[in-house]
Amino acid sequence: MKFTSTLIQLYETDVWYAGLHVPRAIAERFITEGANKYRVWLTLQETERWQCALMPQGNGDYFININKQIRERLDLAENQEVTAELEKDTTEYGMPLPDELAELFAVDPEGSKIFHALTPGRMRALIYRVSKPKGMDTRIRHAVTILEYLKSTGGKLDFKELNQAYSERWYT
Repeated sequence: MKFTSTLIQLYETDVWYAGLHVPRAIAERFITEGANKYRVWLTLQETERWQCALMPQGNGDYFININKQIRERLDLAENQEVTAELEKDTTEYGMPLPDELAELFAVDPEGSKIFHALTPGRMRALIYRVSKPKGMDTRIRHAVTILEYLKSTGGKLDFKELNQAYSERWYT
């Protein structure tokens, strides 16, 4: 669904946190039941397309975070009118699964089971951590560290401890 909207400042701070305003009538067409109920694909200015989430704005409307890199690439400013298109995200995780993590799931069923018992948001956070590095070796190290950490804690996830596990495993 295509629509026109405005970039808004999300918080009253000196740092500009930007979001795309999504009116309730539009957002409600994409909110479904299940793990990825707020997940959508957003195409902005007919050029940038990515998976993201509809977030409640507090007044019945919604917004989508627009990060600094995208704002700079598209030369966007606060209160600027933009064209947007939303599609429902029907993917399993709400973001692409890195090949390195998919391969590890295939050879480590215990790690896969523990990973898939996490909440969808925690799974996405960990998938993001694996997919962020550019180098394949680093993505593999991240995936291995995450699954080994989850197995050692019985699936209990503490991001501070996970960061420590990265340090202990790869940087000592």
